[in-house]
Amino acid sequence: MSTLRPAGTRTAGTTGVDVSPKQGVAFVRHHGVVLQAARGPVPSLAEAIAGGPIRGSWWGHPKGHDIFRVAEAIRESPEVLVCKLIDGKVTYIHRRLWPALVKLASRFEQKQLAKVWNEHTRTGAHRSRQIPFPEWVPSEVMQDAEQLSVAEAEQILSVWPVLGGRGPKTGG
Repeated sequence: MSTLRPAGTRTAGTTGVDVSPKQGVAFVRHHGVVLQAARGPVPSLAEAIAGGPIRGSWWGHPKGHDIFRVAEAIRESPEVLVCKLIDGKVTYIHRRLWPALVKLASRFEQKQLAKVWNEHTRTGAHRSRQIPFPEWVPSEVMQDAEQLSVAEAEQILSVWPVLGGRGPKTGG
């Protein structure tokens, strides 16, 4: 598992080191595809901040507030798509991958590619919101996607076979 570089200070009563929101966005930029908290075929932001696997909900972890703070910064970044692409779990996709993802969009269900977020209501409840695909896609990303061949898009995403990229050929 990859870890985040420390912001330099320890939080009293917790393990690990503090992580800045900027470092969280850099983590997504570096990995390209990151799960917010779930275990899966790509790195988990929550586990990276916690310094290892989390038992139960990350909300109850000593680093839960840090995870929330960094996750919120990532959600607000124009560099990151927040969707539920991998197993219906909150997934962060860095902008450099968007053209290839758009090119291969027919390999996914529309709901997997919807931009998602939560809103806080006046009563304090959370309401899930979304912008359907392809309404959230910037025009320049659509243009870049049109310029890609399917093979090029597959090559870009080949590091993440779960995203529809064809991984390297193996065997005989």
